[in-house]
Amino acid sequence: MAKRNPEPTSPPRERAFLVGAEIYQEKNLLTLEDSLSELTLLADTAGLDVVGELTQKMDRAHPQTYIGTGKVEELKTLCEETLATVVVFDNELNPRHQRELEELLAPNVRVMDRTALILDIFAQHANTSEGILQVELAQYQYYLPRLTRQWTHLARQGGGGGGRSGGVGGVGLRGPGETQLEVDRRQIRTKIAHLKKELIKVSEHRQRYRAQRKRSKIPTVALVGYTNAGKSTLLNNIAKADVYTANQLFATLDPTTRRVDLPGGYNGLFTDTVGFIQKLPTTLVQAFHATLEEIAEAELLLHVVDISHPNALAQYESVQQTLIKIGAEHIPVLTALNKVDRLSDPDAASAILEQYGQAIAISAKYGTGIPELIQKVKEELYETFATIKVFLPYQQGQLISLFHEAGQIDRIEHTRGGVMIHGRIPGRLVAQFNEWQANHPPKEVEEAEV
Repeated sequence: MAKRNPEPTSPPRERAFLVGAEIYQEKNLLTLEDSLSELTLLADTAGLDVVGELTQKMDRAHPQTYIGTGKVEELKTLCEETLATVVVFDNELNPRHQRELEELLAPNVRVMDRTALILDIFAQHANTSEGILQVELAQYQYYLPRLTRQWTHLARQGGGGGGRSGGVGGVGLRGPGETQLEVDRRQIRTKIAHLKKELIKVSEHRQRYRAQRKRSKIPTVALVGYTNAGKSTLLNNIAKADVYTANQLFATLDPTTRRVDLPGGYNGLFTDTVGFIQKLPTTLVQAFHATLEEIAEAELLLHVVDISHPNALAQYESVQQTLIKIGAEHIPVLTALNKVDRLSDPDAASAILEQYGQAIAISAKYGTGIPELIQKVKEELYETFATIKVFLPYQQGQLISLFHEAGQIDRIEHTRGGVMIHGRIPGRLVAQFNEWQANHPPKEVEEAEV
């Protein structure tokens, strides 16, 4: 009897030791313990087995090793006892911290921080050309200042593409000397400049696409929320879509837009976006600028919150802070408290609603509350009006026409430089007029009329 070929086996998962430090002067939304629990989930998503954790509370970070020298010795011993080959810090390390720690720990132990871990997860989950470009840019920007003589060329990172290449962090073997380092730095700076140019093209393409959507008169709704809050599941439910979902962090990286029928014959374009997380790396915010524009340009934000999570309120606040960071704080927000089916007492969700302002309790998985949510979205998009007074130069003909078509004009005054309009417009359109809100014509227009 012929022997069957053995099934291919997955490579063994690396053993990781986690380190969390709490600096008294710094304000964090999560406690040290909860933040480390989240880091454990990130490590698991990245393909690491967590074998232990070490914590320290201190007044300030150590200038050389972040944690104190005594803790470094303790960490070295723990790594040897647990056979850990990766140390992951929950705090962001500067290049010196990482270099000093790797010198003091065992030669086979690599050191990385939360940012590097998230970058590794993104590299695994990036499938589209846009996602790969964004992840690759973030990786290069992160690793450029961290080049040392232990560098083994960033090409091992692979730039995403959904697979692991070079392992977590991508550094660790003895490599070339200082001359080669300068060559590497020059090559990486050239690569960063090229990627930025490519992403500018992506951004311009998205802008043209958004302009087409605006001409269609169909308002856009961006689904935002903490990672694994259930945004993709909600979009699949309301749009009968097939967006990939998984019970893991950062399952969705690339934005997906679907048309949704609203009550009364109205429509809306709903866009699923990348999930947020506390301590969101600055490099990711910069690299994913083209994608995050989908949020900043939306006319309504649908903030999905996992109400069953023990840190739901902290996650909510973290998302709110990120929206401010990307310039989307002015957009109307409707909150969906998701996963009420996981609550031991689903009725308790009603008592929680007041903590989240304008919120509706739902279950994206089972459809609970979805009709009420869709009705509320329709009201926000088409029935909620805001009083506004704007001065629009005649060159802004599209905005003048938009006010006439979608708004209710109480008074209009024509001047030589433009038109002053007093009236009401749908709340979803207010953002488009923010630049032109005024109590009187701009100074340059007044001077031109004198």
